[in-house]
Amino acid sequence: MQIKLLLLDFDGTLANTGRANATSYIEALAEEGITISMEEYRRRYFGWRCPEFLTDIGITDPERQYRIRMRKVEIYPTHFDMVTLNEPLWNFVCDFRRQGGKAWIVSTGHPSNIRNVMQYLGIEDGVDGILSADAVEHSKPAPDCFLKAMALEGVTPAETLIFEDSEIGLAAAKASGAAYFKVELPF
Repeated sequence: MQIKLLLLDFDGTLANTGRANATSYIEALAEEGITISMEEYRRRYFGWRCPEFLTDIGITDPERQYRIRMRKVEIYPTHFDMVTLNEPLWNFVCDFRRQGGKAWIVSTGHPSNIRNVMQYLGIEDGVDGILSADAVEHSKPAPDCFLKAMALEGVTPAETLIFEDSEIGLAAAKASGAAYFKVELPF
């Protein structure tokens, strides 16, 4: 079977955003009187959706979660100088699309954050769609986001190749039935 669709996680896969994301969360949390180290964020929470991450560190009030999330969104662009593009993967995506294939970003990240980083990197027109965890009932590690992107493009798991970095994302990729590739970028 021929691969027709590439599904790419964004943070830590297509773009090395780890330090920028972590620094933004650390600063937003510090404003709320909560201290978390870069190492703890990297080791425990990288790849998690914001509500689950905040709940796990003890912030359960939805209004406070929203306030922290929005503050992180405000801070994030000030750290774009820490973000780099995974050039080999991006070149592969561009070649694949020139040959008629489709490519989607499927991420737990917020769509506006993803679009802002893509614009910063100069790749905002380089994919066919962006699907965030907000678009499905069950986020990663459930395969729902990958399966929805496949359905939107009318392809099967056998026609799909997924690129992921986090354990949560890899579990979702495996559960989707598609072939997948683990990406490892430095944090």
